[in-house]
Amino acid sequence: MSGVEAHPVVLVGAPGSGKSTVGKLLAAELGREFVDVDAVIEERAGKPISEIFVSDGESAFRGLEEATTLELIELPAVVSLGGGAVLSPTTRQALSGHQVVWLQVSAGAAADRVGLNSARPLLLGNVRGRLIQLLNQRLPLYAEVATMAVPTDDLTADEVVAVVVAGLPR
Repeated sequence: MSGVEAHPVVLVGAPGSGKSTVGKLLAAELGREFVDVDAVIEERAGKPISEIFVSDGESAFRGLEEATTLELIELPAVVSLGGGAVLSPTTRQALSGHQVVWLQVSAGAAADRVGLNSARPLLLGNVRGRLIQLLNQRLPLYAEVATMAVPTDDLTADEVVAVVVAGLPR
């Protein structure tokens, strides 16, 4: 087995960067399972993340996110992390030694892709303004964990997958 086959490929990036879309295509290209941490959290909690934020609070969600992330990044899959997963120092440390692909997106492109999606509780209200705040906070953290960075603004999802595949170790 090559390094790519034996170890997970972890996708990080802001909301709207394409983690879910690219992740599914990348998993198919690599013949791997696609695992979305947010979807697993929702399935286990029995409710959407937006409800977890409202009923249990952001800190409760972040605890679930950290525990679920630590578990899932050990799978030999393509794993999409939630946009804020990198806020956890424990998660950032756990990503060390993993193949982590940062899907870079500008605030403008992310806002266009996300729209007014109420399923993203941290983006309620002024979507573009909130994205700029989130990006300012998280960009250094994405850079810290990434082993590869792919600008996505001007690429299709298939083009992003091709760039990622070309950059993975053989």
